[in-house]
Amino acid sequence: MATTGNFRYLDPASIAPGTKPFSKVDGGPPSFKFTSRQRSVANLRDALAESASAESGTSKFGTDIDVSGFAFYTSPAAEKDFTDDAAVRSGYYAEVEALLRSKLPGIAHVEIFDHTIRRRDPSAPRQPVQQVHVDQTPAAAEARVRRHVKRPRDEVDALLQRRYQIINVWRPIGHPATDFPLALIDWRTTRPEDLVPVDLLYPLHHRTGGEKDDDDRGKERPPEPTQDVNSTEGYEVRGETYGVVPSDRHKFYYVKDMTPDEALFIKCFDSRAQGQPKGREGVAALTPHTAFEDPATPEGTKGRQSIEVRCLVFYDD
Repeated sequence: MATTGNFRYLDPASIAPGTKPFSKVDGGPPSFKFTSRQRSVANLRDALAESASAESGTSKFGTDIDVSGFAFYTSPAAEKDFTDDAAVRSGYYAEVEALLRSKLPGIAHVEIFDHTIRRRDPSAPRQPVQQVHVDQTPAAAEARVRRHVKRPRDEVDALLQRRYQIINVWRPIGHPATDFPLALIDWRTTRPEDLVPVDLLYPLHHRTGGEKDDDDRGKERPPEPTQDVNSTEGYEVRGETYGVVPSDRHKFYYVKDMTPDEALFIKCFDSRAQGQPKGREGVAALTPHTAFEDPATPEGTKGRQSIEVRCLVFYDD
């Protein structure tokens, strides 16, 4: 069953000529304004059922990340609570890597570099993001490899010549993600001109271990009440994302009542995607995505909780 939603896009008219927009990882206001569009959102469960019943039975939409940029799987996790950071990093990271290897052939190495737990609770440091976006640009993807793969420079250079991806593995926590579900745009309905590079600012307090401390996990906290939320003082650029501008071409999907026993792969970057120097025609490059408010959500539904694990995935070729 399809639903509808109001989606917040980057408003290109709000960006001053000659300036680059920015957003803040801790939820402070970005430098740009949003413009909303109401869109229909198809239930991915229905689309997969239709594909399974098609006479040809050859469609891989929704189960092959290279088709639309996302893939949906049933895959229960042993980790259930996600309250112990050490347990997430040791046990759940291993589960995520095993799931990636089971679904994506030819993986040579997986480097998990970050995770975020979001809870729709006023006291939570990270909330569901209501903005159509892509987590990484190509420049940011290469920077992530150089930052997180702890190998000699020549080995890292060699890895960058092979196929590599950044994939988010997304899963609800505790109960179905009925409240503020995740919407995904089919990559085939996007165009390069839909994408606007946006600097991603991190608070300097993340560098608790000194200048070389580049591990941001477990350091999230909301901006201080007395802080000027419009100021960039106390922040530094540590990443680059894509904001997305409105287009009537965009086709949205969501997984209705997605459960903790289910997982989504969300492609953020692929060095062999269409449009890359060594890219292949028809290979999905990325997945714009966002949380949205489903008007069909029953009153009293528990606030959404979810975890996304960000993975560098390297291949043999």
